[in-house]
Amino acid sequence: MSLSVLRTLDDGRASWWVLTADGTAARVATDASTTAELLADRAAVEAAAAGPGGTPVADLALVSPVSAPCRVVAQMTNYVSHVTESGMDPDTIPLTFFRKASGSISGPADDIVKPAHARFLDYEVELGLVIGSPLTVGDEVTEESWTDHVAGFVVTNDVSARDLQLPKTQFFEAKSYPTFTPTGPALVLLDREELERFRELRLRLSVNGQPRQDSTGADMIYAPWQALAALAGFQRLDPGDLVLTGTPGGTALKAPPRPIEIIGALLPPAVKWKAFFKSQAKNEKYLADGDVVEVSIETPDGKIDLGTQRTTVRYAR
Repeated sequence: MSLSVLRTLDDGRASWWVLTADGTAARVATDASTTAELLADRAAVEAAAAGPGGTPVADLALVSPVSAPCRVVAQMTNYVSHVTESGMDPDTIPLTFFRKASGSISGPADDIVKPAHARFLDYEVELGLVIGSPLTVGDEVTEESWTDHVAGFVVTNDVSARDLQLPKTQFFEAKSYPTFTPTGPALVLLDREELERFRELRLRLSVNGQPRQDSTGADMIYAPWQALAALAGFQRLDPGDLVLTGTPGGTALKAPPRPIEIIGALLPPAVKWKAFFKSQAKNEKYLADGDVVEVSIETPDGKIDLGTQRTTVRYAR
């Protein structure tokens, strides 16, 4: 049975909550200050969930249920729809990763703040895996065993400054600014059977009420077990670490028409990118100051519901 865990901060000290059967929240009796410590105190979470709630979730000032510092590892181009609209062939896409700074993690209602020097801010709804037991380099991960390492799922938004990402052909800076990984509202702890329903999860993102992304986990190219198996070849993961599993189509960034792409490849890089971003300035789907972004993930039957985050974009001056 799923358990939806929430986190608040009171004078800098973490308080943990869990949703009860009546939809209200109960405080978890734990001294845990980090997500890893909370996951080690699963009995306290289960006890709170079985008892009375009484605190309306709307009364809680929620922060990310994934605490920092932690490792944040993300998959690249992992949905058929995203790969296709990026002008690539899903059948030839390798399994690749990049890192994000955990300082980019923010809460489900915090503002997304665009740095003054960035121009084109994009969005990416992503299913986050929260690690529950250590994954060490050399571990064997299979389709049957991957759930042993995952405590649950969480909603994330992989915010990206495209004008910093593309010309430098790197991801770390462009995706690691503070507030560039809104996470939550809930860390939903799941059992093996529930985790294996990831293909049924529907990922949705809207901007100012306008749908932008709407797909399911069935659109994934590489399943979570394949990602964890690959990571076990070189990257240790510990409880509380976060793995983002890619985004479906519908982002603001799109591949240019093939003839334009061919011409661009013949130009010096500085000239090519200047022309590209001049054309992108006409793209109204990049996030603007004051835009409201809503992101949710759930199964059609509602039995796995990761909740909805609602954030507002603010431009730094």
